[in-house]
Amino acid sequence: MSDWGPIFVSVLLFVLLTPGLLFQLPGHHRIVDFGSFKTSGAAILVHSLFYFALASFFFIAIRVRFYIG
Repeated sequence: MSDWGPIFVSVLLFVLLTPGLLFQLPGHHRIVDFGSFKTSGAAILVHSLFYFALASFFFIAIRVRFYIG
């Protein structure tokens, strides 16, 4: 049986934390821009830190597991 938890969590976090798709922190005009579809180097850095922190939390602290098959 394969553990699909890390794959599902990684894909979900990648989609939700893509800078400019849903929100961008820091934004171009405000601290948070919603749905701007633009990005900057600072936003990429902040979103990648959020991604790492949330992925570590889900994989290590909560131990998300999905078994299919």
